[in-house]
Amino acid sequence: MSGLWTPDSQDDLPAPAAGPENAAEEFTEEELADRLEALREQIARTPVEQIVGQSAYQFFEIAALHLSMVPPQVDQARLAIDAFGLLVEGLGDRIGPDAPALREGLQQLRVTYVTVAQQASPTPEA
Repeated sequence: MSGLWTPDSQDDLPAPAAGPENAAEEFTEEELADRLEALREQIARTPVEQIVGQSAYQFFEIAALHLSMVPPQVDQARLAIDAFGLLVEGLGDRIGPDAPALREGLQQLRVTYVTVAQQASPTPEA
């Protein structure tokens, strides 16, 4: 998914002035307004299905994070998986060309969740 600003694609936005003094508090109001306008324009040019798909993928990442914790945080993961599922299944192909990959990711998460949840829950002793 490309075109929308992410921490990995910081070069998509106008670069701040060099040096440690470039903290947000150091920008003039005009510079901040220019950066905000550039971000707004970039978001407006990005297809909405791409933004929704990226948001869905963030739920995937959150769920995977909680499943990988020691011990796993299955309740937190379940909420993220449910939110991910609502977007992916609720919107179907309206998410755009990434819909098949998102559906596959949802299926993988659900299988992983069941496996991790079974391992995390104590089994009754015989």
